[in-house]
Amino acid sequence: MTQAILTQILNQLETLELKELQQLNQKIQQYLMDKEEADKQALFHQSLLDAGLVKQIKRPSSQPITERRLIEIEGKPISETIIEERR
Repeated sequence: MTQAILTQILNQLETLELKELQQLNQKIQQYLMDKEEADKQALFHQSLLDAGLVKQIKRPSSQPITERRLIEIEGKPISETIIEERR
């Protein structure tokens, strides 16, 4: 951020009311916590890569998880069949 933009933001702080300053403070605190958490996670992932424990870090899918359809079966429940086969 350039110094001019920072100065402009600081000057605008003087025009805000107390409630607006509190809202701004909450947003900044949340942003800082999120940023710190992301930095910790990135450092952890890099440590895993450097140690050779993993070859790559896969990012979670951005697609929403779809609801899975249950399959109807006839006969005994699968759990009973598994228990019987283990005996």
